[in-house]
Amino acid sequence: MQKLIKDLIQKNNTKILFVVLDGLGGLPLKGKTELDVARKPHLDALTAMSACGLHIPVAMGITPGSGPGHLSLFGYDPIEWQIGRGVLEALGLGIELKKTDVAIRVNYATIQDGIIKDRRAGRIPTDKNKKLTGRLQEKIRMIDDAEVIFAPGMEHRFAVVLRFPEPLPQGSASIKDTDPQKEGKSPIPITPETPQAERVAKITEKLISQIAESIKNEPAANFVLLRGFSQVPDIPHFDEIYGLKSLCIATYPMYRGLASLIGMDSPAITGDLKEEIDFLKKNYNDYDFFFLHMKKIDSFGEDGNFAGKASKIEEFDSVLPEILSLNPDVLIITGDHSTPSVLKSHSWHPVPVLLKSPYVLGDTCKAFTEREFTKGEFGIFPTVNLMTLALANAGRLKKFGA
Repeated sequence: MQKLIKDLIQKNNTKILFVVLDGLGGLPLKGKTELDVARKPHLDALTAMSACGLHIPVAMGITPGSGPGHLSLFGYDPIEWQIGRGVLEALGLGIELKKTDVAIRVNYATIQDGIIKDRRAGRIPTDKNKKLTGRLQEKIRMIDDAEVIFAPGMEHRFAVVLRFPEPLPQGSASIKDTDPQKEGKSPIPITPETPQAERVAKITEKLISQIAESIKNEPAANFVLLRGFSQVPDIPHFDEIYGLKSLCIATYPMYRGLASLIGMDSPAITGDLKEEIDFLKKNYNDYDFFFLHMKKIDSFGEDGNFAGKASKIEEFDSVLPEILSLNPDVLIITGDHSTPSVLKSHSWHPVPVLLKSPYVLGDTCKAFTEREFTKGEFGIFPTVNLMTLALANAGRLKKFGA
């Protein structure tokens, strides 16, 4: 599909704005989803004049991670381009990765008597994370022949890069996550899944041991869980395929990392949604495509906080008029996956999507909700097709064939 699109691209001055409300979709609690109960007059009004539907990030019944969910939004087949979370996290934290690297996403966690009590160490403050991670970098610089590079993230997250003296064969990062994804269990032992991964696995075992010894007396962050072991892929760039100069506006490193990987400008920014929108306004004249990311809807969903997730949807609705004032030629509001509060996790359920442009049917849905969007003109469709719809509505695709 990307090869076809590349051959059809025609440039113009239109602007495309992708707003990704992370973990947007939900499931009913007492008959209503978070979108049902949230007060969102601006989203509901926008729905009436937009094309609406539901999209499936990977395939029916498959629960996507954040990486595959976002890649699919940008038109990359997530099955073809399987990118590890570690690479995305490290890139987002400003580490310039090399072909000699293995990147790992790490959570500080709370462990007691070998059992995980909190996989996120109570979401420790970011300042605390920086101090702990800085201390680890001072103590652990080399393990065997691998340089160890630490990068603090937000709250409980950080990244580790193992830099080897030579490029590693493919499969060297094929190691199982040590995070069992649930409290009340023991960490999963380091398990290489290919012979090529055995060298990295042995070094990683030493890494965990040294980290654990260093932080064992911390009240909350006294252990680490490792996820997303990965090497850098050779992926085509967004601007080469679509002819768009693109800007990522996201506060969380993982999303900046993914955007950076596909060639978007991805400056580090801090602050809340209002500051993200101010940054959008400031840079609006300099780009063709904007990826604006809001994280906290997903965070409340993962915490099982139904009311909190609904309140974050309301927070976005309150600033939506500022986005609309920019009058983008194509505005898309959607999520990368569903995160129902009743499940406390990502899920396989189709994700609501709204597309506003002058060239849609509209007037098929009355409210921005999962049930209403089943009536929309898009129906239920694969997420990888969304980028094509954006380009078409922006007048950026020539006719195919005679």
